[in-house]
Amino acid sequence: MHIPVLQKEVIEYLDPKPNENFVDCTVDGGGHTLSILEKTKPGGKILGIDFDSVILETTRGKIEDSEYKGRFIAANDNFANLKNIADKNNFKNISGILFDLGYSSWHLEESKRGFSFQKNESLDMRYSVQGDLSAEKIVNLWPREEIERILKEYGEEEFSKSIAKNIVKERKGKLLETTLDLVSVVEKSVPGWYRHQKIHFATKTFQALRIAVNDELSNIEKALPQALEILEKGGRMAVISFHSLEDRIVKNFLKNKEKGNYITILTKKPITPSQEEIENNPRARSAKMRSAIKVK
Repeated sequence: MHIPVLQKEVIEYLDPKPNENFVDCTVDGGGHTLSILEKTKPGGKILGIDFDSVILETTRGKIEDSEYKGRFIAANDNFANLKNIADKNNFKNISGILFDLGYSSWHLEESKRGFSFQKNESLDMRYSVQGDLSAEKIVNLWPREEIERILKEYGEEEFSKSIAKNIVKERKGKLLETTLDLVSVVEKSVPGWYRHQKIHFATKTFQALRIAVNDELSNIEKALPQALEILEKGGRMAVISFHSLEDRIVKNFLKNKEKGNYITILTKKPITPSQEEIENNPRARSAKMRSAIKVK
């Protein structure tokens, strides 16, 4: 089940009011969208973007069957194309923009696309099945140096060298086609103490591959300036990130824009979930939200 992260805080910082228009760049199960639609009654609209057509269609159907019917515009696209999406849908007078950068519980539990190291699924990891690059292609076709680089950069994996070396060694005999094939290689490549930590030993490898497959960091870097451009003066943006690489991009972007007097940062320190929220939704534990208001 989809549980939106920092829902109360999103509403507090975006401060939606009746009849205002918002963009939800990562619709997912629609939790944040529904909260904003409630606050922007009777006439406020939401442009909801999701790269995964299955998720978007499910959420669109849910909203169309509710009291918010007719106020949700669905766009199956990558938020890296944010300005173009808004232009194409003639979506204007935007009072707020939300990015929730976490991947969906649905991807992990139901998509069968290999996001979880705890299930035996094909090594896919694409948010949109229209994409050309999959995790299977990376581990079976990319050179060792490139695999090592993404594990180190995107996963901050300290054993990136031995994991990459063993991936290349293993694939010579048999292609790595499933998540458990990959987990097995990682297990052989890390020391015993690393295999018995609180965080699963394959977590960072899977994170790195998912980021690489979906070009996640580059998409954020492309989208943030566009968000500021299409936002009305006085409009607000909020970004929820789930690991240090994303948070660093958001933090640096906001700092630079504040220096140029384009925005005022509303969160001097990132907002994090309460202990109660973490207990109800353990996946929220690493969430950090930063928010700003456009001043010119």
